Amino acid sequence: MTSLSNVVDAFLLLDDKEDSSDGISNLKLQKLVYYAQGFHLAMYDVPLFENEIEAWMHGPVVPELYHQFKEFGKNPIPANQDFDIPAIFNQQQIDLICEVQETFGQFSAWQLRNMTHEEKPWMDHKDSAEKIIPKEELKEYFKTRLL
Repeated sequence: MTSLSNVVDAFLLLDDKEDSSDGISNLKLQKLVYYAQGFHLAMYDVPLFENEIEAWMHGPVVPELYHQFKEFGKNPIPANQDFDIPAIFNQQQIDLICEVQETFGQFSAWQLRNMTHEEKPWMDHKDSAEKIIPKEELKEYFKTRLL
């Protein structure tokens, strides 16, 4: 398992290297880490990071991450250019994060928000008193999304 901040730094750096990108906002970042966590759980039966994901109004959110970057609003979050992806992650993790970035990074924050609003983990918890989406539920749902 790695830290959420490492996953965030990887997504921001990968996005920064794409010429066609407008950057990653807090909302978009939330959805990318949600997909990374879900697919990592489904594929490897362990979390990519330990933080909990909650069902908020605009989809799945890691509260600590939201508060860390809320000052950016809908503006892009700058990448840490000194972050060294191969020094932090194993090849499995690199492949997964790159695949999530390639697959989901092409969508806008609002497109990703709308996508997560149609997915069972968020739908099952959006109106619940318990906002935390259990990792076991993420794992089971994302197993259905694997090819």
